[in-house]
Amino acid sequence: MDPKQMLLLALMISIMLTVFGFGLRASFGDLLYLVRHPGLLSRTLMSMFVIMPIVAVVLVSVFDLDPGVKIALVALALSPVPPMLPNKASKVEDEDGYSIALVATMALLSIIIAPVALNILGQLAGRDLAMPASVVAATVVKSALAPLLAGVLVRHFLPGVAARIAKPVSTIGGILLAVAALILLVVTASTLMALATPKTLLAIAAFVVIGFVTGHLIGGQDHGHGAVLGLASATRHPGLAMAIASTNFPTERIGGILLLYLLVGAIVGIPYVKWAKSRPASASPRGGHPGVRPAGGSVR
Repeated sequence: MDPKQMLLLALMISIMLTVFGFGLRASFGDLLYLVRHPGLLSRTLMSMFVIMPIVAVVLVSVFDLDPGVKIALVALALSPVPPMLPNKASKVEDEDGYSIALVATMALLSIIIAPVALNILGQLAGRDLAMPASVVAATVVKSALAPLLAGVLVRHFLPGVAARIAKPVSTIGGILLAVAALILLVVTASTLMALATPKTLLAIAAFVVIGFVTGHLIGGQDHGHGAVLGLASATRHPGLAMAIASTNFPTERIGGILLLYLLVGAIVGIPYVKWAKSRPASASPRGGHPGVRPAGGSVR
């Protein structure tokens, strides 16, 4: 295993540990939050599976971008499973389980919807585009569903153990993620500089900003749902995007573009998170919502 593969493995392990840490603080009621709120579920699907793919198609049509950038943007728009969402959402969301449910629900639905959406885009573009559901399933199960469900199961059957290990697991995952990401940025700095043309940066920033705005407006303000959906709409799953791109365009190398997207998204997201955090959420009464976590059961 070469250093690059070891670095990518460290990133994957760090993400799995972090998501497992989210699960250690969550419950089965959290996972079903969107099922109990069908209106919010429909708005979430609209923002992540309909509007953002349309935005990506419009952007690649308007901007004169390199083929790899176009492929990366469309692939990201079809990859709506941000496994690190609860970490970001903890800064702007009330404790109602939406971010946890969003990761789990979108991961499951993406197994069916992502291949269908890719096929539709291929027909519109006159290209033969496809994505086996098994590939999508393998990606989202490994990075999101399996570690999240494992954490929830530990909390359900061994709550004392979950309480003791939740913080250390999350801390280790966070440190490993930060170190691996920093090394990756240093190693790929020259590549990123070469890719960071004004048009590419503008297109990526536009995709991210539109995601923030769209999700925020559609999600609503109860318990910070708008801010969470804004983060989810702008923050896609780079691993799934890579799988989609490599399956349909094996000669295109978009890894650098995906790293650039993560970097731009992180920078653009700083003022958005600060702004969303400063706005009081108009939380509706929680009575009558089974499974909502009582005070002190934070996923943070």
